[in-house]
Amino acid sequence: MTSQAVISGGQPGRNQSSGDADPGAGGTGSAPAGRPGPAGTTAAATGPAPITMAKALNLGLHAAMAADPKVIVMGEDVGKLGGVFRVTDGLQSEFGEARVIDTPLAESAIVGTAIGLAMRGYRPVCEIQFDGFVYPAFDQIVSQLAKLHYRSAGRIRLPVTIRIPFGGGIGAVEHHSESPEAYFCHTAGLKVVACSNPADANVMIQQAVRSDDPVIFLEPKRRYWEKAAVDARPLTDLAPGDATELHHSRVARAGTDATLVGYGPTVRTCLDAAEVSAADDGRSLEVIDLRSLSPLDLGPVLASVRRTGRLIVVHEAPSNVSLSAEVAARVTEEAFFSLEAPVLRVTGFDTPYPPARLEDHYLPDVDRILDAVDRSFAY
Repeated sequence: MTSQAVISGGQPGRNQSSGDADPGAGGTGSAPAGRPGPAGTTAAATGPAPITMAKALNLGLHAAMAADPKVIVMGEDVGKLGGVFRVTDGLQSEFGEARVIDTPLAESAIVGTAIGLAMRGYRPVCEIQFDGFVYPAFDQIVSQLAKLHYRSAGRIRLPVTIRIPFGGGIGAVEHHSESPEAYFCHTAGLKVVACSNPADANVMIQQAVRSDDPVIFLEPKRRYWEKAAVDARPLTDLAPGDATELHHSRVARAGTDATLVGYGPTVRTCLDAAEVSAADDGRSLEVIDLRSLSPLDLGPVLASVRRTGRLIVVHEAPSNVSLSAEVAARVTEEAFFSLEAPVLRVTGFDTPYPPARLEDHYLPDVDRILDAVDRSFAY
């Protein structure tokens, strides 16, 4: 099989496969240069060598498959090609075509088949090649995958992981830069998580595969090439406390003056904004990575807001009926008297995702975040 899309900038997509953009190999060729991972994730001189997020996911999938023969990987071009982002590179040669399956171009069939396999005791990991391709599988996900455990009064478990590269920033054509997380977070019966750095990606994919619940696993595609040190030991070898729980948020950068909350691709943007704010304005901004979008772990967010009094929520998806709206509502309910200013949001706009040459105007950036911080301090 071959991939089927052409993405500007040499990125492989649905109509074209390319060996140039290989994030698993460190982002050589036409892939954009990576940036260092979040603070605290860079390797010490004697520590493990930094690897890309794509490679970290690859190692996590390898560990999950080695630990459980019932784990199978399936999707378009995941086998011989190794996926358009090379996240599944080498898995088919290691585990065979019966466990790493190149499927037809039929997302509904991919998820429907995974549901049947899960009912027979397997743990399928489905790859949806790009975020905008998940919609043909939407009925299977929300009508069957999310509901069978409830419908069967708990007798049926569906340990299905659906990997979705999501978000913009790679100069892609239409349907390749979507942020569909709110659809799935609104659906009872699904768990939804988003990794933001290589270390988290490696552990979280293993945790998702081990979960007995269906997990929508969102991978920020524009961060695939960013590198950080990763403890690549299998999850089974880690001691309790060595890895953050799958559905826990975490403080990515400590601060005292205002709180920035993001997930997936915007965590890096928030960290960059915090660095600029400290250098230019002397402000100490705390950055929190939500990691789990459903269920939400707002404990660290509420604790931070009670100290800083200010909250800015950042994501690429449009603002209307979004994750930022939910976070803002719940923080306002539970920490109203700690707020010194309204909760502000920096998001994509309420329009379809724009053509590639306009996406820099659409995506939240450091300037838009710092403008929101200024507005918060102006109250």
